[in-house]
Amino acid sequence: MRSIYLDNAASTKVYPEVADLMTTTMLADYANPSAKHKMGVEAEAYYREARETIANTLKCKEKEIIFTSGGTESNNTAFMGTCFGMERQGKHIITSAIEHPAVYKPLEFLEQHGFSLTVLPVDEKGHISLTDLENAIREDTILVSIMTVNNEMGAIQDISAIGRCIKAKNPKTLFHTDAIQAYGKMELRPKRDMVDLLSVSGHKLHGPKGIGFLYVDEKVKLFPLMLGGGHQNGLRSGTLNIPGIAGLGLAAKLSYSHFKEKQEMLYHLKDFFIDELEKIEGVTVHSEKGEASAPHIVSAAFQGVKAEVLLHALEERGIYVSSGSACSSNHPGISGTLKAIGLSHGDLDSTLRFSFSQYTEKRDLEECISVLKEELPVLRKFFKA
Repeated sequence: MRSIYLDNAASTKVYPEVADLMTTTMLADYANPSAKHKMGVEAEAYYREARETIANTLKCKEKEIIFTSGGTESNNTAFMGTCFGMERQGKHIITSAIEHPAVYKPLEFLEQHGFSLTVLPVDEKGHISLTDLENAIREDTILVSIMTVNNEMGAIQDISAIGRCIKAKNPKTLFHTDAIQAYGKMELRPKRDMVDLLSVSGHKLHGPKGIGFLYVDEKVKLFPLMLGGGHQNGLRSGTLNIPGIAGLGLAAKLSYSHFKEKQEMLYHLKDFFIDELEKIEGVTVHSEKGEASAPHIVSAAFQGVKAEVLLHALEERGIYVSSGSACSSNHPGISGTLKAIGLSHGDLDSTLRFSFSQYTEKRDLEECISVLKEELPVLRKFFKA
């Protein structure tokens, strides 16, 4: 039985070239990059090349890229590293109601330690209101964190408009965006969009797990959370993860190679899949077609069937999807994102996420639709009985 993997928002297949490069850094160029000898210098070259490559994709400076262990660390570093350093200026933070746990959990921690938190609502498409944002920004607002692409339904925020709104109301307020579902699928320009901090995770773009980066504008004073040998200009101490860094750098390069063609292909697949889903009775699609939402994520509710049951029914047919954010936990729970967009209780309990990559083929989606048409009537009849 052929496997059909439609859970790429959770994790992607590593590029073969990335795996090969990482093997080289582990078996041949394995020296400590801080060492002064030739092998150390050769290992460090991978770090410098990856940082240059990633900086080029964002049109920023190389020194503004800090490598981390992934998106969660990038988010935590952005929040703790700025908020504890700016608390004399203020203690007010703003975020949205549909952020990933790697954002709202550390922000809840800060709230428990004396900071105040404003959570902006979203509309039925998952977008915040710029008017709400402007009204929420105060003189003591030190940080706004709004994700670029929502990980569950693919809603895209207008990051450029948000950046302008923040800086017009309070130029001292920092703007962070969780771009973990956007990097590699969209063009990101933090300088243009007035973004001060931007988080990325490697395994969402065909890179390795356990590696990510945080873009930090050179004007931002970031207090380090990791102290030790002063690596990465003292902002994140610890021996550099050269296999991960090299793999992430190459994954970034490959993801943005022939980028428009890849992006158009994903949008074509998404729109086709949404059209086919909407032909099935009792299916409600939460994601928007076209460029109104991310090219690789489709969220849909299947009335009369619990999401987890349908997920395992698809799994038995070799089709792998998600019932929410796989990054938060493997324990079931009601999605904060779906509640925030106002879904009914029935839709909350019957929503699946399908997510694609450049390795996804149209025949994969056609087979998935065919299986859904077969399984849904049987499952609905069973639950109704």
